[in-house]
Amino acid sequence: MDKTTEATAEIPPVPPYPPTSTRRRPVIVAIVGTVIIAAISSAITAILVSGSDKEAASPKPTSAKSAPAAPSEDPTEASEETEETYNDSPTSTDFALSMKTTKKQCFGSAGCNITVDPHLSYISATSLDPEKTISITYEIHGDESGPVIQTLELSDGDQVTYDPVSISTADRSTKVTAEITDVTVSS
Repeated sequence: MDKTTEATAEIPPVPPYPPTSTRRRPVIVAIVGTVIIAAISSAITAILVSGSDKEAASPKPTSAKSAPAAPSEDPTEASEETEETYNDSPTSTDFALSMKTTKKQCFGSAGCNITVDPHLSYISATSLDPEKTISITYEIHGDESGPVIQTLELSDGDQVTYDPVSISTADRSTKVTAEITDVTVSS
């Protein structure tokens, strides 16, 4: 029996487990959370970018004058060309115009200095001819000295060129609006 007790005495005692650090767990959770958020945002970005690439890859409408007609397979067959129709004489009712405030500095009861940009929308069902330039004259209401008249240009069917407008209002609650007064088409 002495030999058995001697054998157990030779086995070293089990060292105590080192205390687990409670500071590691939040760090690991934060890293895993950051990786998951990055993966989700990357996936959403990839989906949005691939959707916008499809829209950007779609060709813009062209007029029949600039697009050559494809030769007909059968010469006896009458060739029917489908010609894109454009709104050759748009009016003010074909557009919607609003003003976006880009800068505003108020002086208590003395009113405000505001810089506004026009936001133009084409609301007609018929497309505009991308080869023509459209000049749109509009009045801005809300300036303390009266309406301000400006002109913007629409070219290539969707490129808007304008100058920002600075106005002074009588007080901070004045609403700035715009009204289209004239639409002119040029080649």
